[in-house]
Parts: sequence; structure tokens; C-alpha cells
Amino acid sequence: AEYIRLLISQKPNDYPEVRKLLKELINEVNRIGININQIVFNSNAQLYSKKDKEQLVAYMKKLNQSVSEAVVKIGNQ
Repeated sequence: AEYIRLLISQKPNDYPEVRKLLKELINEVNRIGININQIVFNSNAQLYSKKDKEQLVAYMKKLNQSVSEAVVKIGNQ
């Protein structure tokens, strides 16, 4: 997240589409992070279930996919 913030702060205002894409990515990462934190909290409270593990894997795949898509889009700018 710090690296992405650094990129945003160093990009000139000539690239609003890149700034928008990175901002959307940061927001999505934050939303997924909240869900992951809830699953970890339940795990620490011994409330972790198989469904929680499946959700965690799905969130991590979604996060990886979103970052990969952003890298491709930024690389094509």
C-alpha cells in the first residue's frame, strides 16, 4: 500500500486515469483487508470454520487478480 501511495504522489497530474485506477485499487484492497481481518479474528477466537478458510482463499485470489489487472493497465499507459 505504501508503494502505491508513493506512485500516486509522484505521478504528475497528466495521468488522471492512472491515479483513478490506483485509488480504486487501494479502496478494494482496504475492503478485502477488512474481511480478512474479520476471518483472522474469528480464527483467533477459535470460531474459524472451513467456510472461513474458503472465503479467505477467495479474497486473496481476488486481491491478486485486482493487483495484476492494475499492473497491466498501468503498463499500457
